[in-house]
Amino acid sequence: MSIPPQLSERRPRPRIETLADLVFGLSLSIGAIGLIASAPATQGEINSHIYAFGFTFLVLITAWIIYTTFMSVLPGEVRAITFLNVALLLLVALIPYLLNSVELANPSLSPGEASAIGAYASSLFALDLTGIMLILSAFAHVLSIEERKLVAPELARLFRNGRNRLAILSLATAVSIAPQFWEWTLFGVPTRLYIWYLPLISYWVGRLVRPQSRTYRAS
Repeated sequence: MSIPPQLSERRPRPRIETLADLVFGLSLSIGAIGLIASAPATQGEINSHIYAFGFTFLVLITAWIIYTTFMSVLPGEVRAITFLNVALLLLVALIPYLLNSVELANPSLSPGEASAIGAYASSLFALDLTGIMLILSAFAHVLSIEERKLVAPELARLFRNGRNRLAILSLATAVSIAPQFWEWTLFGVPTRLYIWYLPLISYWVGRLVRPQSRTYRAS
């Protein structure tokens, strides 16, 4: 009788996971390099640069934690999983460029031009973030199928919940692509940007309140 592997029983890491670690790390480095691309002229610019990198860091580190949790038990040699990995890494690599385009306006542009660039870049980032969460949701779906016996039955339920949660959050970020969410503002900030915080809040608050629901380990 086969025994479903526990999440703590890691299999040997395939090359795609090693590449993923490099891509996530390089994306963080690129985000940091963006801070020193031009010297800030005001204190406000320093604050905005730090905020932009902080948000980039949170998005990348959260995605990496979820990704490594899933990949520790996913069969990486399956063609569909490899394809999704490649797509995910492309989306991850775009994060620092898109976020810098949203947060750090080119001073040579007029306010109208800067707003248009920000609106377009933020739409692309919302699409990028939606794609990342859909791929992570697909990984969770594979792990939630009890017939595959990739994880114990009680863990499969946690992965089903994770799949549903990621799917709902991806729907929220997809809705934020609508132009109105850039035009509507709260405290001078487009509401689209507030929606981007939902996945981060969901993960970190959930990890604090119910750790097993985010670490996918039976209590």
